[in-house]
Amino acid sequence: MSAFRLAWEQGADGIEADFFLSADGHVVCIHDENTKKTGSAKMAVEKSTLAQLRELEYGAWKNPKFKGEPIPLLTEILDELPEGKWFFIEIKDSPEIVEPIAKILEAKQADKNRVVLISFNAEVVRACRETLPGYRACLVSALKNFTKEGQKEKYLDQVRSSGSQGIAYKENAKVSASWLSEVAGEDGILTTWTVNTPQSALRAISRGAKFLITDRPGALRAETEAALKAGP
Repeated sequence: MSAFRLAWEQGADGIEADFFLSADGHVVCIHDENTKKTGSAKMAVEKSTLAQLRELEYGAWKNPKFKGEPIPLLTEILDELPEGKWFFIEIKDSPEIVEPIAKILEAKQADKNRVVLISFNAEVVRACRETLPGYRACLVSALKNFTKEGQKEKYLDQVRSSGSQGIAYKENAKVSASWLSEVAGEDGILTTWTVNTPQSALRAISRGAKFLITDRPGALRAETEAALKAGP
């Protein structure tokens, strides 16, 4: 939650976060399927209750000032989401998590124009389209070996078959602007990660990206705006 609050302080247009389902059915915010990377002990999220997950320490490894930082719930993030801000919900779990997420979004009356569901798993994207037709859902892909023969057709088929409404791609992928435009269409989502320099931001913008996922929103915005004003 401290990271999200910092994003708002820096003027970010939105946030992106990853989610798994706990053993007792809570939708928890964590990057990996276990707590090894950020928790004080290794626990599998799907085999642990929320109470067990919250017994661990998650913030002290980063800085003493973050000691006591809890593992957040989707509900808690939505409660603090400022009006008009975007929220990209990356589903790292199986399609089983989609129904619980749907119930939470309905209960919180989450903004259908600003909340977007994304996943590397095409089956999850398909489940989101079926269960949450009012929200946009799109596929996440690193687009590895995009220039290899037949790969761009394969990726396009994945997008189309999943019902994806756009794509979130890795910024350094050797992908063409025309292909990205075809995938996103006029109203689809086109976002890219991780953009931390003005050079990569300008490249993403030239490809038509509408959203830049970054670790440093405040500084990157200022640097990119300055680069755009300076011109070629």
